[in-house]
Amino acid sequence: MDPADLTAIAARARIAAGQLTPAALMEACLARIAEREPTLHAMAYLDPALARLGAARARPGALHGLPLGVKDVLDTADMVTEYNSPIWKGHQPRADAGAVAWARAAGAVVVGKTVTTEFATRTPGPTTNPHNPAHTPGGSSSGSAAGVAAGYFPFAFGTQTAGSVIRPAAYCGVVGYKPTYGTIERHGMKLMSFSLDTIGVMARTVADCALLAGAVSGRDLGDPEQAASRPWRIGLCRSHAWDNADAATQTLLLDAATRLRNAGAVVSDIELPPLYTEAAEAHALMMLSESARAMAWELMTARDQLSPALQERLEWGLTHTAEAADAARATFDAARRGFADVTSEFDVLLTPSAPGEAPLGIEWTGEPSFNSLWTGLHVPCVTVPAGMGPAGLPLGLQIVGRQGEDSRTLAAAHWIGSVAANH
Repeated sequence: MDPADLTAIAARARIAAGQLTPAALMEACLARIAEREPTLHAMAYLDPALARLGAARARPGALHGLPLGVKDVLDTADMVTEYNSPIWKGHQPRADAGAVAWARAAGAVVVGKTVTTEFATRTPGPTTNPHNPAHTPGGSSSGSAAGVAAGYFPFAFGTQTAGSVIRPAAYCGVVGYKPTYGTIERHGMKLMSFSLDTIGVMARTVADCALLAGAVSGRDLGDPEQAASRPWRIGLCRSHAWDNADAATQTLLLDAATRLRNAGAVVSDIELPPLYTEAAEAHALMMLSESARAMAWELMTARDQLSPALQERLEWGLTHTAEAADAARATFDAARRGFADVTSEFDVLLTPSAPGEAPLGIEWTGEPSFNSLWTGLHVPCVTVPAGMGPAGLPLGLQIVGRQGEDSRTLAAAHWIGSVAANH
C-alpha cells in the first residue's frame, strides 16, 4: 500500500515497528500532493522543504511522524496564516495556535495550510471535490476535507461554526468529528463566533479522529473500535430540517435504521420539542451578530476588501440589537439544559450529515441545516461515510451525542459506520 493511503494509526504502528520512517511517509504525502494539487487546489500554503524538515525533526509522542493538515484560520509560527482574505495576505503569526502547538508537541508534522472559505464564513476558495472536480468539497474546511480524502495527510484540523467540519467531511467521503464545544483549545484561531466556534478534526477513520483530538486536548477519548458491552440505543432524528434532505438522503437514513436494527441495535424515532426548532432558527442571528462584532477591525479599516457577500452578512448581523443576540443565546442555553432529558433513553442520535451529495460547482459550499442546531447545542457530532448518491458522490450519516459524552459518541459512530459500510 502507498504510505499516503495509510490511516494514522496504521502509519504510527509501522513507524513504531521501524517499517516506515516519518521522512518516507512525508515523501509519499508530498508525492500525492504533487500529483493531485493541480486539480484539487486544497493547499493554501505548502513548502515541501519545510515539511521535510519537520519530518526529520518529528518529536516522539502519540502522533510521532504523522503528517497533519492545518486549516488556514489557525495560526502557525512558521507558515503564513491568511484566512483566505486579501486583508491578511502575507500575515506571519509569531506563535502556533494552541491546537497546532499541542499537535507538534505530540510528534505531528504540519504539511501545510489548507484552504478555507473567507474567514471560515463565506466566499469559497478554489478547492474542488476529490471525487469529481466539478463539485464543491463543502466548506468552510474545504482543503482539510479534500486533502484527507486525497491522501495528502492522514488527518487534519477543521473548524465549525455552523456545519464546517461535518458537511465537507461528508461531501468528501471521510470521517469528521466536531467535539463537545471547548474540547480543543481555540487560542490562536481567527475567532468569528465566541458562542459557536469549535475546532474539530477529519480523518479516514473514527479511531484516527479520536487519536488526534485526544492528543491535542489531553483527554482520553477511549478506543472507538472496542466492542460495546450492550446493544446501542439509537434515536432516529429527522430533525426540523428533514424536508431539506433529498430523496437519496432520506432513503439512506431510513435504510441505515433497518440495517442497524438487524445488526442488534435498538433504534427508535425521536421528535425533538419545538424549542429545538426555535434554537435552530436563532443560530444565524447569534452567529452573524457575534461575527460582526469580532470583525470590527476589518469592517472599520478594510471593508472594501471583504467580499460583497460577507459584507452583507456582517451588516445584517449589526442590524440586530445586543438584546436580540442575547435572546438567541438564551434560546440555545435553554435547549442545552434540556437536551440530556430529551434524549435520555438513547445513547446517541442518528441524523443526516447534509441534505444530499456535494452540490455542482465550487461557488457554493452547501447549506448547514443538518448541522447548525448541534453546533449551537455544543454537543459532539461525527459523520461517517455511508455510501454513494445518485451522482456517484459520497453520502454521510451523522451521529450526535450529549455534551461531554465524546467517547461514547465516537464509539457509536465507529460501529454505525462499520454497519453502514457493509450494506
